[in-house]
Amino acid sequence: MLKKLSIIVPCYFEEESVPLFYKAVEKIKPQLNDVELEYCFINDGSTDNTLKEMQKLQAEDPEHVHYVSFSRNFGKEAALYCGLREATGDYVTVMDVDLQDPPDMLPEMLKIVETTDYDCVGTRRIDRAGEPPIRSFFSRMFYKLINQISDTEIVDGARDFRLMTRQMTDAILSMSEYNRFSKGIFSWVGFKTKYLNYENQERVAGKTSWNFWSLFRYSIDGIVNFSQFPLDIAAFIGFISSLVSGLGILFIIARYLIQGDPTSGWASTICIMLFIGGIQLFCLGIVGKYIGKIFTEVKQRPVYIIKEKK
Repeated sequence: MLKKLSIIVPCYFEEESVPLFYKAVEKIKPQLNDVELEYCFINDGSTDNTLKEMQKLQAEDPEHVHYVSFSRNFGKEAALYCGLREATGDYVTVMDVDLQDPPDMLPEMLKIVETTDYDCVGTRRIDRAGEPPIRSFFSRMFYKLINQISDTEIVDGARDFRLMTRQMTDAILSMSEYNRFSKGIFSWVGFKTKYLNYENQERVAGKTSWNFWSLFRYSIDGIVNFSQFPLDIAAFIGFISSLVSGLGILFIIARYLIQGDPTSGWASTICIMLFIGGIQLFCLGIVGKYIGKIFTEVKQRPVYIIKEKK
């Protein structure tokens, strides 16, 4: 009986890339020894012709190509989770449709999982060629920071592109949280993972929907989802502020008793009040971020809503 490899492909405004991706994977299909392919395209609320391109492929190859179309844009994390739920293969891989994840790595990844005791083979970029320097800098800083403050190791440069066993896929699906950060989830579930290095690839078509601000927000979500360190920072800042303020009050009282003159300098007092107020707001913001995550979790809304599926 043939084993099946499910390929999860999240798509957002990728009408040009979808047919090119399918052709590229089909080209290396003969190298995947006796393995049946299952394509799971996820249309994440695209309003261009992305869905039409998926429908064309499904009509041409109904046995192997499947697609799910969301009612609106729910984000890549939702699309990835949906793909994992729809996948029925013995092995599951996640790939970007823009071919920045090289399909020609699949044969080696599959061979490692089939012939060794590894449960997962991930990929890791060894360079960031073509990426803006400022984005590369902040990306490196993010990985350094999160690995310092989180118990879950997240490999620098690791991509979502990985090939997993059914057992590991089911373990990931058991984490049904609304606020998802897949890079952290892949590491948190454990399982033995091997990483393959490769050089950064340019997009085959179209433009990325990720900008600096969206990546920044994504990194904040990752820190909040997998570390309580920001709460520790808030508590520490509050303690230090209270301690310094208390010492300042004692100093003012002592000076008044020794010198016998009232304390002057309302401007400096206002500045100190504003400074302390700013620290309080900063700490409240950190706490509020965590409370916001709790709020979205307890509402138990669906991670995504399906409009069309085939």
